[in-house]
Amino acid sequence: MTISSAFNNALSGLSAAGRATGVVSDNIANALTPGYARRSLEVASNGYSGNGVRVVGVTRHSDPVLLSNRRAADAAHGHTNTIANFHATLEKAIGTTDDASSITSRLADFESALLQAASLPESATRLGLAVSGAKDLAASISNASEELRQTRSAADRSIANQVDRLNAQLKNVEDLNQKIQDVSGSGGNVNALLDQRQQAVDEINEIVPVNIAQRSHGQIALFTDGGAILVDGKAATLSFNLTGETKPHMTVQNNLLSGLEINGIAVATTGPTSAIRGGTLAAQFEVRDVLSIHAQEDLDAVARDLIERFEASGLDTTVAAGQPGLFTDDGSRFSATAPAGLAGRIQVNAIVDPERGGDTWKLRTGLGAATPGEQGDARQLKAFEAALTAKRTQPDDRFGTGDLTAAGVSAALLSKIASDNSTSSKALSFASANKAEMTRVEKENGVDTDAEVQNLILVEKAYAANARVIQVVDELMDTLLRL
Repeated sequence: MTISSAFNNALSGLSAAGRATGVVSDNIANALTPGYARRSLEVASNGYSGNGVRVVGVTRHSDPVLLSNRRAADAAHGHTNTIANFHATLEKAIGTTDDASSITSRLADFESALLQAASLPESATRLGLAVSGAKDLAASISNASEELRQTRSAADRSIANQVDRLNAQLKNVEDLNQKIQDVSGSGGNVNALLDQRQQAVDEINEIVPVNIAQRSHGQIALFTDGGAILVDGKAATLSFNLTGETKPHMTVQNNLLSGLEINGIAVATTGPTSAIRGGTLAAQFEVRDVLSIHAQEDLDAVARDLIERFEASGLDTTVAAGQPGLFTDDGSRFSATAPAGLAGRIQVNAIVDPERGGDTWKLRTGLGAATPGEQGDARQLKAFEAALTAKRTQPDDRFGTGDLTAAGVSAALLSKIASDNSTSSKALSFASANKAEMTRVEKENGVDTDAEVQNLILVEKAYAANARVIQVVDELMDTLLRL
C-alpha cells in the first residue's frame, strides 16, 4: 500500500466516522421525539479508487407491522376512553345508591317525608318537608338531564374541533407527500420529512383509524377502515357545522344537528357501516347521537313514571279533569306527543309550592281543594304515598317486563347506568394495557440509547484509528523529506 493510499483510506474513514457520530447523536437526542425513527449510516467500499469507504446514505428504520399495531391500539384506546368517560359522567350525574343526592336517595327521602306528614297531617313543618322532598326529587332528575345535555353539547364541540384538526393534518400529509417526492427526486435526505409525516398520520389515526397504501416516489395514500379516502394525491375535506348548545329533541334525523360530509358527500358516522368507525371522532358521534339519546330516554321514562303516578284517576278527587297532578311537565300534564327532554322539564305543581304562591296544606287536602279542611285528615297523604309504592305497568321494557314501584324504576335506572359504566371501564382497562404494550414493543425496536452509546464508542475508536494512520503518514512524510 502506498502512502497516498493509506492517507486516502484514513481520510475517508474520518469522514465516515464524522457522519456516523452525527447519526448516533441524532438518535440519542430524539429517542423520545414522537414520530422519530432510528437511523443508521450505510457505508460501502470506494468503488472509484478502490481505497477507503464512502457514505451511501442514512437509513431510517421503521417496522410497518409494529407501527400498524401500535396505531390500532392508539385508536381503540381513544375510542374506548371517550365512551368510558361518558358513562362515568352519566353515573356521577344520576348518582349511586350510597349518594345522598342521587335520584334513588331523593325518592326514598320523599317517600319518608310523606309518611311523616301522614303521621301528623296538621303539622305545617312536616307538610313543608314533604313538598321540599318532592322538589328535591324533581330537581335531581332535571339536574341529571341538564348534565347529560351539557355532555352532549361538549361532544358536539369536540366533533367540530376534531374535524378542524383532521383537515389540517390531512393537508399536512398532502404537502409532505409532495416535499418527499421533490427532495428524493433531487437525491436529498427525506428522513426528517418522513418523521413529520409519521407524526401527522399518528394524529389522524387517533381521530380516525387509517390504512396506508404506498404510492410512487415515497408518497402514501390514507384510507379509513370504512373505505373513505382521506388522502390520495389530494387531501379530502371534511365538513361539519357546529351547533354548540344542544337540546334533547335535536337529532341528525330532524336536521337540527349536523352530520359529517367528506368532499361534500354525507357519510355514516355510527354503526358498523360508519365510514369513520373507531377512533375518537366516531366515539364523540356515538356519544352525541346514540348514547346520550338512550340515556335521555331512560331519564324521561323515570320522569314520566313519576308524573303519571300522581295523575292516576281517583288518586286526588279534588283535581279537575285535564289538570296536572303533584308532578308536572313544566306545569302541564304528561303528553306522549311532547318533545324529548321531559326529565329536564319535570317540576312540582306550583299549587303546593309556597315559593311560587302555593300552599303546602293542599298536599293534605288535595291539590284542587279550596279550603284547608280537616287538619287531622291524612287520607290524601297516604294515597300519595301509596301511589309511590304501587306497582305500575311500564310503557316499554327498558327497565324490564314486570310491574314496578317508583323505587323499582329508579333502582333499575341506577343498575343500568352502573352496569354500562362497569362494562366500559373494563373495556378501557384492556385498551389501556394493549396500548401500553404496543408502545413498549415499538420502543424496544426503536432507539436504544444504551446501544447507541456503545455505537458511539466504536465510532470514536474508528475515528482515533484513522487519525493515528494520518499521523503516521505525516511522520513518514517528514522522514522522507529529511532524507
